[in-house]
Amino acid sequence: MKIRVFDNRHDAGIYVAAVAESVIEAKVQPVLGLATGASPISFYDALVNLHRCGLDLSNVVTINLDEYIGLSIEHEQSYHCFMRQNLFDHTNLRSENTYLPNGMADDLAFACEQYDEVIRRHPIDLQILGIGVNGHIGFNEPDDLLLSKTHIVRLRQETVESNARFFEHIDDVPKEAITVGVQAILQADQIVLMAFGAQKADIIAKAVLGSVRTDVPASILQLHRHVTLVLDRESASKLPMAF
Repeated sequence: MKIRVFDNRHDAGIYVAAVAESVIEAKVQPVLGLATGASPISFYDALVNLHRCGLDLSNVVTINLDEYIGLSIEHEQSYHCFMRQNLFDHTNLRSENTYLPNGMADDLAFACEQYDEVIRRHPIDLQILGIGVNGHIGFNEPDDLLLSKTHIVRLRQETVESNARFFEHIDDVPKEAITVGVQAILQADQIVLMAFGAQKADIIAKAVLGSVRTDVPASILQLHRHVTLVLDRESASKLPMAF
């Protein structure tokens, strides 16, 4: 596991975009696994800027980690909307090459099966992750076991409270989501986890320094051969100086 610590999110985003560019230029049809939330925004800003400087994204396939259940794709807090606002609408990514779970499907279980088929057809070259304050990756919440396949998840209260800042009221935050399972994440060729701010320091330390355990889902990344943690000084503050 590599750890890179930056002075600010802007510089971190440029670094991650450079990693993505190397993957994109090395593959005929590169596949990026994408995340939402505050952490990857600086990466999307930098990737959009690289596109404006000449990086062609027309052959890139993107597969998002998760989506709320019950929010239409037009809802301003849906992850479909987030991706359009922060990446899709500002690049030449093709809509037919961008995949997100369908949180409005009539048959959610079947929608999960279909999403696993998408991932099977498009193995992920580079997976971008954030991390929840409770250690979730995607929406794989702490539990007695971690599910391998795409599945429906009941969001933990701490996740709902953390995401409430994006909604007018905490009662508006969806309580369920569709998320890819840990198998899809671990099968990615390369993983970059981004985390910023003092509120992430404790969970980053648990994920990196502790044992692999299901109540800290991000700790499973210790088992992957090619993981880079991209942090700022605050989120890295509980790690030993040796890192």
